[in-house]
Amino acid sequence: MLKNLKRRLRNIFITGLLITLPIVLTWFILQFLFKNLDALSPVFTNVLIQLGAPFPEGYRIPFLGVLITLLIILIVGWLTTSFFGKKIFQLGETLVEKIPFVRRIYTGSKQVVISIAQADTSAFRKVVLLEFPRRGLLAIGFVTGESRGEVQRLTQENMFNVFVPTMPNPTSGFLIFAPANELTEVSMSIEEGIKYVVSGGIVTPPGLKVIEAKGLKLEQPS
Repeated sequence: MLKNLKRRLRNIFITGLLITLPIVLTWFILQFLFKNLDALSPVFTNVLIQLGAPFPEGYRIPFLGVLITLLIILIVGWLTTSFFGKKIFQLGETLVEKIPFVRRIYTGSKQVVISIAQADTSAFRKVVLLEFPRRGLLAIGFVTGESRGEVQRLTQENMFNVFVPTMPNPTSGFLIFAPANELTEVSMSIEEGIKYVVSGGIVTPPGLKVIEAKGLKLEQPS
């Protein structure tokens, strides 16, 4: 019992850390940039006055820190997507991944962000449970629609296309053709289902419940 409690506390701590750390770091970095760049407002004003801008002496440009910060983010994004930027970014990643504790946090956060960003959630209709890869074991699946064509003609039941993702990368997985009576619909949203899979079950959606056990009704898209 004590071992299970320790494992649960560790999982809760890691989950909280993965969510809190990027937010806190982002907040401190943005706050640092806003304050320091706003302090440069008189310098920018003097330069603009010398260029002929009709600004009074000592005028402070409003939201200068915010504007320059957004510009810096755009420049960093552009550099990162360029060839040399990618090389520099890869070098930085290599250095970060050599730090044991930081490596685990960074790799986990990066995988979650990339997986969620790349997953085409618009193609998914419902989140279901189904027995996979064998009887007695359950897996999370995403219904993409009703089976059609030869797949449907060769079966006696109304079949559904179900994508069963792998973790921690939900963009790969298995395509399962299952009848409605083998699918159990749950209340979590598509995004919650993806986060649930990516986190390995650590990030559990609140208020998770079964909507319809062993039977799926799929509404036609409008």
